[in-house]
Amino acid sequence: MLSEDGGIRVRDAALADAERLTAWAAAMAWETERRRLDPDTLGRGVRLGLEDPARARYFVAERVGESGAVPAGTLMLTREWSDWRAGEWWWIQSVYVPPACRRLGVLRALYAHVLGLARSAPGVCGLRLYVARDNRAAQEAYARLGMQDPGYSMFEAELPPQRILPHGTVEGSSSGARVR
Repeated sequence: MLSEDGGIRVRDAALADAERLTAWAAAMAWETERRRLDPDTLGRGVRLGLEDPARARYFVAERVGESGAVPAGTLMLTREWSDWRAGEWWWIQSVYVPPACRRLGVLRALYAHVLGLARSAPGVCGLRLYVARDNRAAQEAYARLGMQDPGYSMFEAELPPQRILPHGTVEGSSSGARVR
């Protein structure tokens, strides 16, 4: 699916975008959390997401001009079932706009694109995202798009890394376990 807004075109990402998406995810992790991600794990994660729409759906924004289209940002969607609403929340994740493309409407175009998709998809009850508590710039940007803080805090219990191979097989699993 392709949409265009003010010289910014948004398209579904393809496997050919994996290297750029990996670099942008690494840049976003460093910029927002000062975390250096393992490049092999990150690259594998991006490729697995691109190969399996049940895991993730990536979008790329491009600035369209006389010299062609130039990649200008990305956003990834994942899904979460809500029994309270009998519908799916679409989670916005891995948002990145390179510094040279900021304040040009790239985030607004990405958001408008996925909001339009969500509104037209049966059973989607809304969009969600999480943002670091001290990332005021991102919080203000999302508020300008009409998003609100629902008052939740996030908790996690991280597990040791497992290598997930293509087709969902977990490496080293004697039972042939699959990730779904």
